[in-house]
Amino acid sequence: MRLFTSHETRMRAFAMSLIPNWADAEEVLQQANMVMWKKFDEFESGSNFFAWASRILYLEAMDFRKRQARARVRFSEAFCRAVAKEAVEISDDLADRQTALGQCIAKLRPTEREILHHRYEDGGNVEAAAAALGRSEDAIYSALRRIRRQLFECINRALRAAAGARHGT
Repeated sequence: MRLFTSHETRMRAFAMSLIPNWADAEEVLQQANMVMWKKFDEFESGSNFFAWASRILYLEAMDFRKRQARARVRFSEAFCRAVAKEAVEISDDLADRQTALGQCIAKLRPTEREILHHRYEDGGNVEAAAAALGRSEDAIYSALRRIRRQLFECINRALRAAAGARHGT
């Protein structure tokens, strides 16, 4: 269970790279999770769980695509392989960025976190955030620009620091 939950975000991102529709990607991810549970005894403890799980997810995505053959936009198997390979290669970076984002959001002032919450949680929008916070929409847009810039800079600093620590600098 620990392996599944620790790789959940990466698996969801990988599924979205293979299946562009969010609902379909979730369906494929759930199917892949069931297969992983059934085949978990085949996983070699101590080996790369994400590599093993992403292969199962890739195969489930290909099966899904075959079942959805009547869809208007179809990608070749070679294209899907290339996207899957790229997604695996960048998944560590995405996981690092997501971790840094969480740390950077925690560093924001409570009012800034509240703006983000009203804007991005539960399908929020600028209008709803402005109404909930008693501020104008322009003020919310300005605050969001500033907060996004802060988060961008914070994430980049965190990633540089992590890279420096890995390389002993």
